Amino acid sequence: MSEATSMEFLFQLAKGLAKQFGPNCEVVVHDLASNDPDSSIVAIENGHVSGRKVGDGPSHIVLEALRGDSSVLKDHFGYLTKTKDGKILKSSTIFIRDDDGKPVGIFAINYDITLLLSMEETLNQFTATEDQQREPEPIARNVSDLLDELIGQSVKLVGKPVPLMTKDDKVKAIRFLNDTGAFLITKSGDKVCKFFGISKYTLYSYIDEAKEG
Repeated sequence: MSEATSMEFLFQLAKGLAKQFGPNCEVVVHDLASNDPDSSIVAIENGHVSGRKVGDGPSHIVLEALRGDSSVLKDHFGYLTKTKDGKILKSSTIFIRDDDGKPVGIFAINYDITLLLSMEETLNQFTATEDQQREPEPIARNVSDLLDELIGQSVKLVGKPVPLMTKDDKVKAIRFLNDTGAFLITKSGDKVCKFFGISKYTLYSYIDEAKEG
């Protein structure tokens, strides 16, 4: 495929992507072969996004490609950029290379996400709670599930699996279960004893110790 044919394909691709994703999607083709960064843009769709047009240039990416070591240049995907008038764009830059691996063009996509970020902030404010660090509270289907959930939380509180727990660790877990009302659930003591590998007598002594602590 000749260089002219390749560029024509990029022009078509730019037009197609811009049509597909709408007016917030700017697609730019830079020509690096001419070594003229002052007018590197040879095709641009939805140029209103960044305020540029054909014949404009350069960008820091273009200068990097023209002045830097082409062998270390890498494509960049999904990074944030900002226009002069404050728009936030999600950008991707792909280097077009010749048969020798030399960059001869840049295909760039810049999507204006300013409004989306504003909506995200609004949603975050709406869903915010006083305790930002707390995970969403699970809703148990029955008391058995609830007890399983509380036991799981007690283990998470201790921060280690049962086989590695010391006596103090187990007392800490039992204190949590007692404070959360886990032992109000029928036959919860049997399940807790089995889970922590302790006897009923030990459980009651841990509960008493937890109350004293």
